[in-house]
Amino acid sequence: MRLRSPSHYEYATLTDLCMRSKAVWGYPDDMLEEFRAELTIAEEDVESSIVIVADDIRGIAGVAQVALDGDTAWLEKLFVEPTRLGEGTGQMMYVWACRVAQDSGARDLVIDCDPDAMKFYMRMGAERDGEAESPSISGRMLPRLVHRLHPMRSR
Repeated sequence: MRLRSPSHYEYATLTDLCMRSKAVWGYPDDMLEEFRAELTIAEEDVESSIVIVADDIRGIAGVAQVALDGDTAWLEKLFVEPTRLGEGTGQMMYVWACRVAQDSGARDLVIDCDPDAMKFYMRMGAERDGEAESPSISGRMLPRLVHRLHPMRSR
């Protein structure tokens, strides 16, 4: 498995992957469509944040996006191809997200996550830190998690 930057011709494929991955939680089709804008990978995302693709000989296994804002990093996306769940791709991308955030000087990685994904993030070291409103559905509250990052030691 390797991590790499996405090519511009993959944005639609990556958006479809995010939609399929979100659908794993059993959302109805109309609700999934409300999530589409939030789950879309576009040129602006790649220009304003750090996006990576996990792939191997079998194809694309996942995508992750980290946005940086001073000493805070935001995990905007972390989605695994549903047929690839349980292979460790999500863990690998999460460790990458923590490292890229830490290397950029962030103290915290903040995750406004799907309620069904909360257990995964907490197993990875994130802690509950309140709630945040969904960017897709007004009034829908999401768990806010924070992964406290250890400061880099000077060498």
